[in-house]
Amino acid sequence: MSVRTRFAPSPTGYLHIGGARTALLNYLFARRHGGQYLLRIEDTDRQRSTPEAVRQIIESLEWLGLSPDETPVFQSAREARHAEVARELLAKGKAYLAYDTPEELAAQRAAAEAEKRPFKYDGSRWIGLDAKDAPSVAPAIRIIAPRGGETVVKDLVQGEVRVAASELDDMIILRSDGTPTYLHAVVVDDHDMQITHVIRGDDHLTNTFRQCMVYDAMGWRRPHFAHVPLIHGQDGAKLSKRHGAVGALEFREQGFLPEAVCNYLLRLGWGHGDTEVIPREEVVRIFDIADVGRAAARMDYAKLTHFNGVYLRAADDERLTREVLTRYAKRGIAFGTEGAARVRMLMPDLKERAKTLEELAGAALFAVADGAPAPDAKAAALLTAEAKARLADLAEFLGAAPWERRDLEQWLRDYAEVKGVKLGTVAQPLRVSLTGSTQSPPIDAVLAALGRAEALSRILAAAA
Repeated sequence: MSVRTRFAPSPTGYLHIGGARTALLNYLFARRHGGQYLLRIEDTDRQRSTPEAVRQIIESLEWLGLSPDETPVFQSAREARHAEVARELLAKGKAYLAYDTPEELAAQRAAAEAEKRPFKYDGSRWIGLDAKDAPSVAPAIRIIAPRGGETVVKDLVQGEVRVAASELDDMIILRSDGTPTYLHAVVVDDHDMQITHVIRGDDHLTNTFRQCMVYDAMGWRRPHFAHVPLIHGQDGAKLSKRHGAVGALEFREQGFLPEAVCNYLLRLGWGHGDTEVIPREEVVRIFDIADVGRAAARMDYAKLTHFNGVYLRAADDERLTREVLTRYAKRGIAFGTEGAARVRMLMPDLKERAKTLEELAGAALFAVADGAPAPDAKAAALLTAEAKARLADLAEFLGAAPWERRDLEQWLRDYAEVKGVKLGTVAQPLRVSLTGSTQSPPIDAVLAALGRAEALSRILAAAA
């Protein structure tokens, strides 16, 4: 059978970066083995599931390049099938009708708590009950747990894990209102979707033993399981908002490239030699789920930013220009054809210093502004009376220059030599006059991108 994996988020909020990592591992495993990677939306929690969360999950996966190979499956649309399997287990004698009321169950739990023992449901009085003796309440269907021995799972990440039958009880698979429980629905869906490998967070490991009861009772072959550690913050606590961005689309808004995010997430707990930056095509070739470690990974935002800088420098200039201009458009910043051309011309130099698209957009803003942006205090301090006089003189000198980058650099050097001053004494006030900042791409690149008329206009404005 072909390898089939699935990512199965609940649409109760944004796609957490930990979920994105799980999706990535499922995608890579399927690609490595020439199989299929699927998406199932587990939306049976009607109160908390929202269409907006579904939209955001799908958009997040598209942005990360992790769209599924088949149309997404919605768990809520399969409730009739979940109920059908529950009734089949009932007919096989693998499950039974349990007539406990909520009050009776609450009393049993309270008794266990008072006796300081773990609560374990005992429904033995219902097994084999004649229908005529049944209470007049709507029953739930409970699966019969193993009565002895142990359940063994050979996990592809955690190794062999065992749970004694004494730790399992007869869990509900179909509630008294006819709705399936999550642990039952997941098994039915995975079986019907022909999932061969279930790769998910290790917080689901305890669920696996309960789900195995359904597989075994139905006589279905269990999938292979791989439970990967969760992502923690630098303090070792579960990753949350207080650590920084945690939603996949938050990273997009902050200016991270999807390939950088995926590369970083992969390296959280997965290793292949000392190489850190690995193109996806190469990862697909070498990926092995067994290389995922068992220890919880810690999110390092500084390292992610470093990864992003590496990918930015390697990214196509046309793509980065589109990304920057899209950010301007969303913020209502006008740029026009000429402004767009300036950003594109500066991109090879701009991307060498930036770590995120946000930094890139900020660094390029002067190129689309109407005149030079107002300088900050540090930049304005460089525009002394002497500097302004020199700018006026420099504008006249540059007015005769050929307006090509290679020529402009030499003309600036010639000017400094003729005037007997250091090039920096000329370049820094000039940079402020053109960009409003003390930092920018090389000054010759800025002059060339702005063009003769705009550059001279800004220089004279600063001189005045």
